[in-house]
Amino acid sequence: MPRSLEPLDLGIQIPYHFRCPISLELMRDPVTVCTGQTYDRASIESWVTTGNNTTCPVTRAPLSDFTLIPNHTLRRLIQEWCVANRCNGVERIPTPKQPADPTSVRALLSQASATSGAHVSARSRAAALRRLRGFARDSEKNRVLIAAHNAKEILIRILFSDDAVSELISESLALLVMFPMTEHDKCVSIVSDPGRVEFLTRLLFDSSVETRVNAAALIEMAVTGSKETVSISESVFEGVLDLLRNPASSYPRRALKIGIKALFALCISKHARHVAVSAGAPGILIDRLAAGLDRCDTERALATVEILCRSPEGCAAFGEHALTVPVLVKTILRVSDRATEYAAGALLALCTAEERWRDEAAAAGVVVQLLLMVQSECTERAKRKAQKLLKLLRDSWPDYSFANSDDFACSEVVPF
Repeated sequence: MPRSLEPLDLGIQIPYHFRCPISLELMRDPVTVCTGQTYDRASIESWVTTGNNTTCPVTRAPLSDFTLIPNHTLRRLIQEWCVANRCNGVERIPTPKQPADPTSVRALLSQASATSGAHVSARSRAAALRRLRGFARDSEKNRVLIAAHNAKEILIRILFSDDAVSELISESLALLVMFPMTEHDKCVSIVSDPGRVEFLTRLLFDSSVETRVNAAALIEMAVTGSKETVSISESVFEGVLDLLRNPASSYPRRALKIGIKALFALCISKHARHVAVSAGAPGILIDRLAAGLDRCDTERALATVEILCRSPEGCAAFGEHALTVPVLVKTILRVSDRATEYAAGALLALCTAEERWRDEAAAAGVVVQLLLMVQSECTERAKRKAQKLLKLLRDSWPDYSFANSDDFACSEVVPF
């Protein structure tokens, strides 16, 4: 339903008591404040947080208590009115999910972290984590509230505890990766501990697809946040690459996205790149790019290709794949400026390494793409790479470099 429902929009009059006194719009989540006045939740929350207002907008009485009590009766009446006026284009407002409150969050975190007590069990602790995960899934506001109660520290402690059972491990891991890992010390505490790295590596091969994906997500977050050189075994790359090689049908998009993010983060370290090449990263990356990815994943995958092409073994591995050069040439000027720059950088490394790849690139029509790059509005860095490539390819320009180009098959070429 549109955010604003004025009488002229729908040809009907919205009952006055269904409108929020602040926004004058139809209330979607009516809540009552301590003065007895009802407002839409979003409006009264904005009123209180913006300008530090501490009075009731209607009565001007002080708000001694900022607790917002859901007005279920009014919300049901509004929903009934929406249904009754469906023929006039009014859609029924959904039943809002109630936000988490600090008391509940504290109680659930306490239950999840408890290790002894009359009613403490792995099942009860996992149930508490599931409820917290449900809250976190509902809204960003809930995630901020949960994180504010030292949740990440508690979850890391649960995840890596010696007595954690599989249910606790999967639930704590799934909840932990829902929060950004920006604290340097927490990231370092994970990646600098060989035992914790080995534990996450084992999770990359877990029978649960969700656990495997979440383990890769935590590795990516920790490696990125630590900003330190990390010693990574080939098993870590094998686990991450398996997400790209065989994305599970239940989580195909997320598995691919997290797999590519994790691979990129791991390859930032120069010491890890030869391990990535040995694990088969070049072939899997090209296969994924050839199969098609969304824009962000394509950019990150191409950035990883360019990074790996900086080493001789990386260049050799990519060059031996039959689709590498055609995929890189095809990507130029067709996805984004970033993708164009990364593809040109990878081609520059390949063409610098061996003459046969220069001939292959020229035959694939790269010359036309590079000429268009120089005239386009892409980054100066990308243009410099294009100019260097053109100089390298000067002796490899067969006539069909232009004739075989899709761009010149048309009667007119319009530079980007």
